[in-house]
Amino acid sequence: MTDLHAVICIAIISLVTVLLRFIPFLIFSGKRKTPPVITYLSTKLPYAIMGMLVIYCLKDISFSGVSSFVPQLIASGIVAGSYVWKRNTLLSIVLGTAAYMVMIQCIFC
Repeated sequence: MTDLHAVICIAIISLVTVLLRFIPFLIFSGKRKTPPVITYLSTKLPYAIMGMLVIYCLKDISFSGVSSFVPQLIASGIVAGSYVWKRNTLLSIVLGTAAYMVMIQCIFC
């Protein structure tokens, strides 16, 4: 792949990304009312996506040894508990990730 080819690929990918970000604002500007299906999806999809991410993260859990499932379950509990406590998604994700990394690097290595 030549340098020119790489630059063209990056430019096209950037243009498509920008268009995908701006098209909804152009379609649903202040003049047109947002369709009810879009409003419904905007309230339901975040929960569906989070549920899918939880399933994806825990799908390969193995109960063959303590070190293979305990860190995942503890980190999941930390995420759920910190979210119930503070209602802050970013804080919950950071705490759960940090706890998991500490456990697999230092405790259950």
